[in-house]
Parts: sequence; structure tokens; C-alpha cells
Amino acid sequence: MRTIFSLVAALMAVVTATGAEHGRENTEWINARWYNANDNKLPRVLLIGDSICNGYHTNVRDELAGTAYVTMYATSKCVTDRSYLKELKYILEEYDYAVIHFNNGLHSLNTDPKEWEAGLRAALQLIREKGKGAKIIWASSTPLKKAELTQKARVLNAVALRVMQENNIPVDDLFSLMDPLDRERFWTDTYHYKDEAVKLQARQVASTIRTAMAAKTASAAEARAALKGAASETGPDGRIVTSTAGN
Repeated sequence: MRTIFSLVAALMAVVTATGAEHGRENTEWINARWYNANDNKLPRVLLIGDSICNGYHTNVRDELAGTAYVTMYATSKCVTDRSYLKELKYILEEYDYAVIHFNNGLHSLNTDPKEWEAGLRAALQLIREKGKGAKIIWASSTPLKKAELTQKARVLNAVALRVMQENNIPVDDLFSLMDPLDRERFWTDTYHYKDEAVKLQARQVASTIRTAMAAKTASAAEARAALKGAASETGPDGRIVTSTAGN
């Protein structure tokens, strides 16, 4: 607990020095999934992000089926939010992870870049301390339909790139993957993507993670078995649908 308190204190000191506490959106949200929650035969990877991660994570789960189990933590909170590190600490302590694929940015476009950098560094420190040797990959924030918002994403991506280079952390450049695409064809709204583009993101994320793990693609039988184990028929949510990857 001492670590999280010191991280929060350091972050809040920066926020206090640069202005008021980071303002929240009118509605803040969290979404987390632990697929194959009772399985431990394969390594587990953690996807951290926002609604973009929430969009591609099931496809990543299917791409990595039979190679790794997937945990996903998506939130609307900026890294400067007073609760972000507390939530992240909980996710990190739930399982051991082989790879942590990390992004935070699209809900931070109006955050002061210096405050955001301080929050990013605090989050990265926590991931390193609680990650138990996991390989960390930074995912750049994706471009937006509007040019002025895309420019804000570029600014934060440049800050993040400098921080990651200082810490020898590789970057999964989702921005460069998406930016050349036609905004009318591939975007559903200002922020989000149609299924074809989401699958492009998922394939790159899964490939980047697989490379970090030096792992091969699983056989069709291994993938089917893993996806069957990820499904659930209990609880009020009913059955969680999984694809039949490898068929």
C-alpha cells in the first residue's frame, strides 16, 4: 500500500502545482474482463486502454486463443484521475501477466500535456512495480475523424513516445496503422471504428504481443479449446459468446 500512496501523492503534487484536480467527464465508466479466469496452463496478457481497447479486445482474445489468456481493463478515466492508479493496482494484482499492452489517451485530449506526462509516468511506475517482470508495450492513441482532435492525439503520442524511449519500452503504433485510412469508410463516429478497422487493430495488437512472447500461433484445436474455456453459462449475464477461431 505504501507504493500506491506514494504514487498518488506524487501525482497529486504535480496536479496541485499546475492547477486544480483533473475534471471528470459527466459519465465515467470502467469495463474489465478476465477470460479463462480459472485456467493457468497458458500465459496471461493484459490489455489496458479505453473504448478503442474495449472494441478490439474480443478479437485479440480470439487471435491469441490457445497462445495466451486475455484480461482487459478499459476505462474513460485519464491517467491523472484521482482513482486511476487505485483501479490499475487492483487489475495488476489479480493475475500474473506475461505481457501488458498499455494505452491511455483519447479521454485525455483536453488534459494539460505536462499533467498527463506526470500521470503516465506514475502509471508506468506502478505497472513496472506490480507487473512482476511482465513485458510492457505502449500502444499509441488512435487518430480521430476530426483533424483538430487528431492533432491533440499526436501531441500526447509524442509525449508518450519520449517517455517510452527513455524507459526502453516498445511502441505498438496503432496511430500510424489507422491514420492513412479513409475517415468516411472506416470511422463510425468521431472516435470509433467500423468492424473492418477494429479487426486491423486487433491483428496488429495480437501480432505485437505474440512477438513479445516469442510465441507461435496456436493450432485450430488449441484455439477452439481455449475459447470454449473462455465462455460462461453462469451468472446474470448468461453465456459469453466466443468465436470459433481456427475453423
